[in-house]
Amino acid sequence: MTLAACCGPLHSGAPAPDAESLMRSRYSAFVRGDVPYLLATWHSSQRPAELTLETGGKWLGLEIKQHRVTGTDTAEVEFVARFRVSGKAVRQHERSRFVREDRRWFYVDGDEL
Repeated sequence: MTLAACCGPLHSGAPAPDAESLMRSRYSAFVRGDVPYLLATWHSSQRPAELTLETGGKWLGLEIKQHRVTGTDTAEVEFVARFRVSGKAVRQHERSRFVREDRRWFYVDGDEL
């Protein structure tokens, strides 16, 4: 799926229809280095004051393992993101928590698996 079909509308301000879509758009924002989008989609209760992305990394892929609705306005997404930094392969396996407020989904936090 192309960026325009998947995440482009979300990066342009459209609300994500579900937590999995927001997760995918956040991954593509990491790939693109779009720090403003990452901060805007991070829930205010956990959002850092600033975010600095590691330079020189190459993102290799995202696999969604599970998307689970946990309540009316809450969900979890388990994913594996792969990237390479300084020639070293890195695998990030996380279960992320999301909340919907005012019809918009936000990343809250996650647990490394």
